[in-house]
Amino acid sequence: MPHALLGFSACSLSVSSFTKSDFDAAPALNLGDLDITTDEFILDEVDIHIQANLEDDLVKEALRTGVDLRQYSKQVETELQRIEQASIKDYIKESQNIASLHNQITACDSILERMEGMLSSFQSDLSSISSEIQTLQQQSVSMNLRLKNRQAVRSQLSQLVDELVVPSTMISVILDSPVTEQEFLEQLHELNSKINYAKELSFKETLACSDIQDIVDRLKIKAVSKIREFILQKIYSFRKPMTNYQIPQNTLLKYRFFYQFLLANERTVAKEVRDEYVDTMSKIYFSYFKSYSGRLLKVQYEDVADKDDLMGVEDTAKKDILQTPSLKSRNTIFTVGQRGAVLSPAELEGPILIPHTAQRGDSRYPYETLFRSQHYALLDNGCREFLFLSDFFMVAGNSALDLFNSIMGKTLSMFLKNLSTYLSDCYDSIAVFLCIHIILRFRAITVKRNIPALDKYWEAVLELLWPRFELILEMNIQSIRNTDPQKLGVLDTRPHYITRRYAEFSSAVVSINQTFPNERTHTLLGQLQVEVENFVLKMAAEFPSRRDQLIFLINNYDMMLGVLMERAADDSKEVEGFQQLLLARTQEFIEEILSPPFGGMIAFVKESEALIEKGQLDKLRNDEARITQLVRGFSSTWKQSVEALSQDVMRSFTNFKNGTSIIQGALTQLIQYYHGFHKVLSQPTFRSLAVRSELINLHHLMVEVKKHKPNF
Repeated sequence: MPHALLGFSACSLSVSSFTKSDFDAAPALNLGDLDITTDEFILDEVDIHIQANLEDDLVKEALRTGVDLRQYSKQVETELQRIEQASIKDYIKESQNIASLHNQITACDSILERMEGMLSSFQSDLSSISSEIQTLQQQSVSMNLRLKNRQAVRSQLSQLVDELVVPSTMISVILDSPVTEQEFLEQLHELNSKINYAKELSFKETLACSDIQDIVDRLKIKAVSKIREFILQKIYSFRKPMTNYQIPQNTLLKYRFFYQFLLANERTVAKEVRDEYVDTMSKIYFSYFKSYSGRLLKVQYEDVADKDDLMGVEDTAKKDILQTPSLKSRNTIFTVGQRGAVLSPAELEGPILIPHTAQRGDSRYPYETLFRSQHYALLDNGCREFLFLSDFFMVAGNSALDLFNSIMGKTLSMFLKNLSTYLSDCYDSIAVFLCIHIILRFRAITVKRNIPALDKYWEAVLELLWPRFELILEMNIQSIRNTDPQKLGVLDTRPHYITRRYAEFSSAVVSINQTFPNERTHTLLGQLQVEVENFVLKMAAEFPSRRDQLIFLINNYDMMLGVLMERAADDSKEVEGFQQLLLARTQEFIEEILSPPFGGMIAFVKESEALIEKGQLDKLRNDEARITQLVRGFSSTWKQSVEALSQDVMRSFTNFKNGTSIIQGALTQLIQYYHGFHKVLSQPTFRSLAVRSELINLHHLMVEVKKHKPNF
């Protein structure tokens, strides 16, 4: 019974627990799909529902407390009816408020309806305003475009009016003011601008241009007339005697726009002005330099070299026909002396000579000094003139060079003619060579100043100087080649005057040529050196003894080397050549002077050393007597021989320093030979010789030899 009741209760609970929504949500049961004959299926379904309801919390609570479901259901219904009655009473109680709320909602709806109408009206108004704004924007763009067009037209018309209007101030200044006034120059610029603008408008066929053309033309004619008169007056002022033309030139440069105005507006007048300037300055420069060159020649040394003043000519050749000039006015032919100072920067660009001042002081100068002064004046004036022409006449390049040549051409031609005339009878090679280097330095100055005006002139001058220098040098070379030693007087071992001439001349040319090396010069000096070396050998051959020949050669080589080293660089080709010759002849001379007193010992040493190299020293085993004589002879006579040798050397050489060097070399060579003598006698072949004990101690010999070295 309890189990049956429990099963019934569970079934009642499961049925009552389904709500309407559960039935609505449940799928429709198709009875046709059920198999009612299958008890197993029905029981399974019931079990599933029972199990699901048992999981509910409320069912669990009811089962736990043993609640009667039917009673509980009625209780629930009663409670629901009570709540429903209370709810109806509350609704009736609040009916007035609900009616009031309804009225308020209705009023709000009417208000919102009116607002909707107003917003719709606003929307239509805004649409019309937007179209009006677009219209205003279009009108604004159109007005802005019209404004820009009017402004562009206004600016052009304003410029046109400004350029076309000729103010009264301009008219009065151009007509009445002097050209030197600053106001005139300013108004001239304005007038030039109006003239150019009127020309531009005339090409465009602007009608307004004809309104001012007449007055502009009249002002232009007046301005051209005043400018022409002013410039020509300045040019004519150049012609006055003793006038410093640089002052009016500087004045013209201040008014360089005047010529620019003439060139732009009246080319005929501009050409007239330029031609007048060219003609005037050409005559001024020609007259000035012709007078200056003539006066310079009056202060030149009277005694100058002629065709007989050659390196190979003997001193006695001219004594019978020429008087010896005073030392005060002598122009040294082969010695540069102080003449090379003309190339120093201080003197090269120093003040030019003033001829009448030199004449008053009875001063005389070599040709290269006059040449320097003349061409520095040309350089200074030429550079200034070229700059003036380029600036005032507004020319450049070939046009500037052509204009410069039209002014200076006549003067430059005169210079070249005078130089050619002088060189045709010039035999002063030092003067010509100095002139060459003066031109080379002046050319470098013009290059540094960027003035090409005188470049062709410098080349023309060098084309005259170089061939003459080469000709004079070749004449000297030929004179040395043709020299007959037998006609040069008494033989003397001292340095010959011809080699001294060569040494002085060669050192001068080499020292000058170092700053601007020239291969042509080196070639000619090489030929001259070869001839001088041959001459020295020919002269030495005249001496009967080899000793005198060597003394002559050493004296001459030493003298030439000493003179060259005073001016030339130590590594120059000439210095190196003579150093080698001097060293070779000195070594030969040392052997020559050692031979008489010590020749036997020297020969024995050389012979023995040769046999030692061949391993044949035993050939001298029987020369005991010879060795004994050599040892005892050296020990007894070497001091007297060294003393005599020293005195002989010092008498033979003019240069004490060279003589001392030769003595030291000879004594050093002697010690080396005696040391070799010691080494030979220490060989097994000669160790048993008793005379070995008589050999002088080598260190003792060196100490004694030092006592004989002269001190100078």
